[in-house]
Amino acid sequence: MIYFQSSDMGIRDMIESDVAVRMADDIAHGWETSHERHRLRVKDAAAKRCVALAADYHGHPAGFVSVYFPARIKAYAVQNIPEIVDFGVFEKFRMRGVGAKLMDIAEKIAGERCDTVCLGVGLHSGYGAAQRLYIKRGYIPDGTGVWYQDRVCEPYTECRNDDDLVLYLSKMLR
Repeated sequence: MIYFQSSDMGIRDMIESDVAVRMADDIAHGWETSHERHRLRVKDAAAKRCVALAADYHGHPAGFVSVYFPARIKAYAVQNIPEIVDFGVFEKFRMRGVGAKLMDIAEKIAGERCDTVCLGVGLHSGYGAAQRLYIKRGYIPDGTGVWYQDRVCEPYTECRNDDDLVLYLSKMLR
């Protein structure tokens, strides 16, 4: 399905061939990556657990995001709140509106089911651009504190500043 199309950008459903593109970008940046993690988005979309979106910029894959129904985190799932997951724009396509358009569409899809959406953002500097984007878009911390490996990180518990250390944010959509 095509969600948005302009002369320079398109937003569509993620397809199997996008998995290799995402893997190659992760590897090029030296990031930890997993074929199965990226493939899971396509599989979950086929099973109707999420909508997995891909952005193209002048015909080149430029970014991705998924919206899960309900959220994968239990605190949100029991409230049927959707979760935005795995948002990313390839570096060479940043500052061109790709991320904003992906988020606009992800929020619109979430808003068709609920008046609130949530997401988790990593805390290390590699997530700095995303942290700033989410705050500018009106996301606020949900008050549960820092999470590590999908669990609330209790005070004074040791954790590691890796991709599993996140802060959950939410936004009212209406």
